Amino acid sequence: MTRILIVDDHAVVRAGIRHFIETIPTLEIAGEASTADAALRLIRTQEFQVVLLDIAMPDKSGVEILAQIKRDKPHLPVLILSMHPENRYAVQLLRSGASGYVQKEALATELIEAIQTVVQGRKYISPAVADLLTADIRKESERPLHETLSTREFDVFIRLGNGQAITKIAEDFNLSVKTVSTYRNRVLEKMNMTSNADIIYYAIKQNLID
Repeated sequence: MTRILIVDDHAVVRAGIRHFIETIPTLEIAGEASTADAALRLIRTQEFQVVLLDIAMPDKSGVEILAQIKRDKPHLPVLILSMHPENRYAVQLLRSGASGYVQKEALATELIEAIQTVVQGRKYISPAVADLLTADIRKESERPLHETLSTREFDVFIRLGNGQAITKIAEDFNLSVKTVSTYRNRVLEKMNMTSNADIIYYAIKQNLID
């Protein structure tokens, strides 16, 4: 039996996922969480074979939650669920350790296929994501600037793009202010920017933040 944890702040969404997953005899919804903190507590105290993670949680971003899960349970497959199209986050999240990316509007059969794929230790790559990954191998100079960032640099970039202060980012990531400032400087250098305002403008223009 595959034990699944659903992490989504909408009860209706969780109920919908539970409804069709429980029609599959080999799958079991073993836990639900409506916040990042609740999800991380469950992951640390219970055993799951798959986490279904909504990218937009109220207390932490999906990028942050994914990073924490990968630190706590490196081999636990995390399947990202999102309302956003694949071209917005999929490639970066796969690079950050996600096992797959499924849009919430996808058919139930696609989600079941994705779960069964990641349980086997493989990545779930939809045709749309496959196209993005193919495009991702083009020359570095032709890639969007944010795709040149490392996982941690991208984490900091997203937080800065949302207008968060360096001290807040340092606190949330359990890093020193100096370390976060170093990441910020790397982001600015790699993206040919000079200020947080440049980061915010770019993030909005690229639809990377809401």
